[in-house]
Amino acid sequence: MRAPMSLSPGQQLPVRRIGPISQTDIVRFAGAGGDFNPLHHDPDYAVRAGLPGVIAMGQMQAGMLAGYLSDQVHVEHLLSYAVRFAGTLAVGETLDLQGIVTAVDTEAGTAEVELTATAGERTVIAGSATVRIA
Repeated sequence: MRAPMSLSPGQQLPVRRIGPISQTDIVRFAGAGGDFNPLHHDPDYAVRAGLPGVIAMGQMQAGMLAGYLSDQVHVEHLLSYAVRFAGTLAVGETLDLQGIVTAVDTEAGTAEVELTATAGERTVIAGSATVRIA
């Protein structure tokens, strides 16, 4: 097992940029996850539903955010992870993943991390996690 990371309150994790998101990215995720809602692959259907076009599944961004965090702190030290879907992600948009350490409990050996996935100025996923620290 890798050693836990040393984190401090206010520490910003490096930003990871993904994209632009392609229709192929969305179709691959649909195949992996079994989500074949036409909002994710049929542009005409998405427009009739009131969207500007096809959107990515929220779980796709949530998975990217989880992968980002586990790359930063090592997956074996991720103790809890929760997300809230806050917006949509469309084909052609770029996703910025980021995190900030909001609290450290040295007695428990844990840190709280607030996470966001944004497309431009819009937050599409907001999350939080508890991680083991050194």
